[in-house]
Amino acid sequence: MKKKLTIAGAAVLTLAASVFMFVRPASAAVGLHVSGRNIVEANGQTFVMRGISHEHTWFANQTSSFANIKSLGANTVRVVLSGGRWTANTASDVANVVSLCKQNRLICVLEDHDTTGYGEDGAAYTLDQAVNYWISLKSVLTGQENYIVINIGNEPIGNNNPGQWTSATTAAIQKMRANGFEHLLMVDAPNWGQDWQFTMRDNAQTVLDADTQHNTVLSIHMYDVFNTASSITSYLDAFQSKGWPLVIGEFGWQATSSNVDDQTVMAQAVSRGIGYLGWSWEGNNDPILDMVTNWDPQQLTTWGQRIFNGTNGIKATAKEASIYRGGTPPPNSPSPTPSRTTASPSPTPSRTTAPPTGGCTATYSLTGQWPGGFQAEVKVTAGSAAIKGWTATWTFANGQAVTQAWNATVTSSGSSVTARNVSYNGSLGAGASTTFGFLGSSNGTNSVPAVSCAAS
Repeated sequence: MKKKLTIAGAAVLTLAASVFMFVRPASAAVGLHVSGRNIVEANGQTFVMRGISHEHTWFANQTSSFANIKSLGANTVRVVLSGGRWTANTASDVANVVSLCKQNRLICVLEDHDTTGYGEDGAAYTLDQAVNYWISLKSVLTGQENYIVINIGNEPIGNNNPGQWTSATTAAIQKMRANGFEHLLMVDAPNWGQDWQFTMRDNAQTVLDADTQHNTVLSIHMYDVFNTASSITSYLDAFQSKGWPLVIGEFGWQATSSNVDDQTVMAQAVSRGIGYLGWSWEGNNDPILDMVTNWDPQQLTTWGQRIFNGTNGIKATAKEASIYRGGTPPPNSPSPTPSRTTASPSPTPSRTTAPPTGGCTATYSLTGQWPGGFQAEVKVTAGSAAIKGWTATWTFANGQAVTQAWNATVTSSGSSVTARNVSYNGSLGAGASTTFGFLGSSNGTNSVPAVSCAAS
């Protein structure tokens, strides 16, 4: 969406006016994949995207945004990348993006923004060039099919000759598969993503048929073309009646009566069980589309409040991917198994400290184990009075070590571990809680340590 809002608006001014189910065989499923109209994980559990876009290619230093987006309830982040139209995001940078998504328990939709407005914007790349970019990144994307979706090209055709979308998108999908990509693919509509001439609506079958793995999801971007409830519902009805997989890959909010009806977009997505990804976290040329100010999750704009805290918003409707809840093991690891430690009699081993008055408690829980590694979560709860910050400490007894952490700053000195709150989860009201998690290494025994909690 960035850098082309006025062109998309011009599209509005120029505007004058048998079910087929794709089910990929379960035996062929690799990571996230399409089943009928749904996106499902490798274990068969349905996953519904609830997230937003982050303009990483222009703000690559804002890596804290991943944790901040997660802290507000998102289960997905759509990450803006460039292969060279802007400062290119290298393989190492993209690998770090994927790592940040995983650390923060987010599904990562990676999109190449270079294609935005091709045919109308002379600087735009073709979809074929976008595929070449993905091929250059293949070494860091292969094996991540449980965690990432490849959005081949953002808004790949403008308003000039949108009919070329069908053949260009078909060829891009086929080239991705010919080069060994097994990921869930996402394809955007033409007309700057808004499909106001209905090219995607009328030709989606051809595009879906082009994928030999039947693992492509269609994406509509909803801005001012979709400024009424009827325009939104009729468009979504067309895809639902055909049994086609669809997500609302971008949308804005109704700041005036001529803008997109965001309340209907979210309500319809929730009622139909389809995903939505709002645009965008921060950094827009048009700041009305920023969800936060100064990159601070505690400074939500009107748009931020609507999408995160609204009735059909992210906080109320997002469900974390099961891969982060023990549903599927990390890559190259056996399935997590319930702990057999005797440190606690509970089915999921945990230990809770006793709180000082006005202080805090900390509960350590194992959420998954496999040979050589484990995942754990610590819940911090304020006592009888509000706190402004917290520090949790523990000592491993069996040589364990923290390897990755999210939602806390974690440091280690030998077997002693210290976890401190980050900027967005230190202030807790009386009795309120927050959690942080981490991955760890272990050698056999993995007893649950006692955790101390100190409030400030």
